[in-house]
This record gives sequence, structure tokens and C-alpha cells, in this order.
Amino acid sequence: MNELQRLLQAYDAHRAAGQACALASVVDVAGSAYRRPGARMLVTDQGELTGAISGGCLEGDARQRARRVIQSGRPAIVTYDSTDPDDDLQFGAALGCQGVVQILLEPLDFQNPYNPLELLRRWTQLGEQSAVLATVFSAANTAVQVGERLLLTTGGTVLGNFSEEAESYTQLLADARAALAAGQPATRHYAAGPAAMRVSLEILRPPVRLAVYGAGNDVQPLVKLASSLGWRVEVVDGRPAQAQPGRFPEAHQVRVVPLAQLATQAPEADFSLLMTHNYYYDLAVLQHLLTAPTRYIGLLGPRKKYERLLEDLRQHTPDAAERLQGRLYSPVGLNLGAETPEEIALSVVAEMQAVLAGRPAGFLRDSPHPIHPPLHANVPLVTDNRVDASCSL
Repeated sequence: MNELQRLLQAYDAHRAAGQACALASVVDVAGSAYRRPGARMLVTDQGELTGAISGGCLEGDARQRARRVIQSGRPAIVTYDSTDPDDDLQFGAALGCQGVVQILLEPLDFQNPYNPLELLRRWTQLGEQSAVLATVFSAANTAVQVGERLLLTTGGTVLGNFSEEAESYTQLLADARAALAAGQPATRHYAAGPAAMRVSLEILRPPVRLAVYGAGNDVQPLVKLASSLGWRVEVVDGRPAQAQPGRFPEAHQVRVVPLAQLATQAPEADFSLLMTHNYYYDLAVLQHLLTAPTRYIGLLGPRKKYERLLEDLRQHTPDAAERLQGRLYSPVGLNLGAETPEEIALSVVAEMQAVLAGRPAGFLRDSPHPIHPPLHANVPLVTDNRVDASCSL
């Protein structure tokens, strides 16, 4: 989300200055790559960059091609193949990723309400809804244009410039719904009739909502780190002297909530952290979270503290342990040997990221699986050339 906000801020500044722009978007990947579909980079006609589509190895070439797209006024696809170590430009050796990446380059029309960045802006304005963004990145003829998009939210809103009259509209909408329901990105190939096309289905997720109970000094680095990931962090404490916005400038909100008011004023959150260092405040928060839909509850402190809290919770809620099963993480954090507040923040945020991604954490070197799961595609990625001849550049 932070990356998207940076792109929108740069886009608005360039539009105000009348500076022409193009957007480079990763739309398909086969094999290994540093960035996945949905990574974006804004390029001005002067070559200024915002965002990234790789670890730095593709940006230079993509920048030059994007500037030509601005001049031509036509979108283009470029394919980077790092699987061939004998490539003349040594992409295979330089990239080291051993994958094939397809980049969609599009000139941006500031007046078009459905250009990709304006469409993404409209999604952020719809509230905290997940969505799927379908982007046409290959089309056999003029029945469907490269760059046409359809955005579908969990609330049922449909936006974009993909025509409802198109032959493949019904099937595309059904595939978008399926991808959104599964929460899995995909690449789809539609080969029927004049509407033959390839489409990237990207999953868009709203910011993670994190509630941090406690406003001590050890919470400050954690709020800073979590906010840097684009998470929406709210700090709650019963002490007015501690719960000061100036102490947590990166937080979305800082509130004073006395213990007696927690039941009615606790924030709605996807993830909750209890870092109050106050037993009775923690007890009241846990009592509230027993019936809240929070998927992750991190409790700072030793196991004995949780055991005592659970014993007290059971006096009013006999099935408290069952209600917390699978959600409660105590002691909180990954086993990184953390000691300082900054190290503890890293440990805790890393654990939450692992839970968010559904990963077991641990060392990547010990995992038998790819770093990124393969895209769910119904046709292999075309890899005829390292740089696709259809680029017309």
C-alpha cells in the first residue's frame, strides 16, 4: 500500500507539472523473479523513476522503452528472459533470477478516469475492500485492446474500461470472482473467436489493520516498522501521558482508552498486540478479543503470564482457551535472539508477516518449496524471445 501511495503522489505531482508519464507493470512471471505481478514503476518523459519492477536489473532498459512508449502513445509488452546464460546482453548472467518476466508499458492519459493509476486510486477510495484487477496484456486483434481493465471488489463494485459487450466479458468476470474468492492471482488465456487475449488477475488487498495496546517506549520502533510496510497501525493505552500522537508519528491513530471503556472503544483490527506491561489491562483486552474476529493476538511476556491470564479468563469464560486457539501467540515473535526494542520489533513484525502470508517462517535455505508459489495459469508463458518483437519500439 505504501508503494501505491508513493506512485499516486508522484503521478499527481507530474500531472500538475504537465510532465508526460508511462507506467511499467509486471503482468506475468514464469520461474523465479525478484518482483511478482502487480509491481509497478512510473516513468516520466525525462526518465524520472518512482517504484520498481525488479531488484534494479530491468529498470534501466524498461525506462528507455517506457520513454519511447510515451512518444508513440501506444502500449507495448516487453519480455525479459533470464533463463538463457548465452544471451547477447547477458541478462541471464546479470539477473540471476532464472525466470521470464513480462512487463506492460503504457502511456498515461491524465484525462482518462480509467487509466491504471486512477483506477487504483478509485479502489483505495472505496474503503477497506479486497479486489481483483484484471489487465489485458496481450490481444490478438482490435476486438480487445491491450491495457483494458476490469476491477472487481469484494463488495461487488465493478469498475474499469473493459466493455461489457466484449465476447469474453462474462467469462472474465467469472474468473475474476473465482480469483478473488480464492485470494490467488492468476494468468488467464482466452482463445475463443476475435477476443483472443491474455489477462493478468492481480489480487489487491487493503492495508493490514494492526492494534497495538500499550504506548511505552518499546512500542515506538514496532509502530515505525509496521507502518513502513503500509500497515494501518492504531495505538491504544489508558495513560494520557503515554498515548500521545507526537510519540508515534507513523501511527494512523493514537487513542487514550481507559480500562473500563475497552469493551466499547477497542479498535477493530486484523492483528492485535498486547504490549501494555499492565496485567489487568492485558486481561481486559484479552476478554474483549475472545469474541472479536482478530486473526492474530500477540502477547508480550513469558508463558507463565499467559497461563495466569488464561486462568483468570476461564472464571468468566470457561472455553477461553478454545476461543483463542490458533490465534494467540505467546511468547510473541520469532526466535531471533532479540534483546533490544528494535530487535523485538523485528521479531514480532516478522512473525505477523509470516502469519499474514500463511508461511511457517524459518530459513529459506531449508525450504524445499519455491520462494513464491507459481501463478495459477491455464496456458504456459510465451517465451519465444528475450525481448518480445511485438514491442514495436
